[in-house]
Amino acid sequence: MREKILYALGAAAALLLARNIWVMLTGLPDEAFQGAIFRIIFFHVPAAFTCFLCFFVALISSIGYLKAGRMHWDALAVSTTEVGLAFGAANLISGMIWARIIWGIWWTWDWRLTSMLVCWLLYAGYLVLRRAVEEPAQRARLSAVLSILSFTVVPFVFFSIKWFRTQHPQPVLYGEGKMDSAYRAMLYGNWVPLLLIAVILIAVRMQQEKRAREIDALRREAHAF
Repeated sequence: MREKILYALGAAAALLLARNIWVMLTGLPDEAFQGAIFRIIFFHVPAAFTCFLCFFVALISSIGYLKAGRMHWDALAVSTTEVGLAFGAANLISGMIWARIIWGIWWTWDWRLTSMLVCWLLYAGYLVLRRAVEEPAQRARLSAVLSILSFTVVPFVFFSIKWFRTQHPQPVLYGEGKMDSAYRAMLYGNWVPLLLIAVILIAVRMQQEKRAREIDALRREAHAF
């Protein structure tokens, strides 16, 4: 039953994504100043939204583990962190592609770009820490603490272009930035299939994590004899 739900979500995500790409290419005009490359925002921004949402779920899961000590919370934390890192990488890469076309460079040490990279590296360090600690309870506890500390950077990334002078454009969904209603609808509309993909990946990773724990428990029992 669970697999059928994941297949259904995958089919819905694929159909929505195909429909959105078709509309992007045929139904929306080029942006007046940026041209065709502007369409990358329909993936760049939703990828950031999905990344931060995953990190927030990892934060709640880490707090849940420290309070309850249940490994289910730890599995959810690591699963959402891995998926969040994937979408964070998509955000950084799509931003670099946009920058190469608009700014003429792949990277600049702008506040928003730099803080996002630091955030991504912190969560990558979370996975490195998990590799370095073998004992499950200790690994889960240390990982939970690092996840909570890492999330403190997320608000900084979000508000960095408000707090500092920055080369990065102002937000197009709030503040000084402006966006046409058709563009805005597409941006939020394309967030839906990305969220569905994230849910599918998290569900698959949690199942893998559960099996890995079962195998680890059997290995420890075997070593005890």
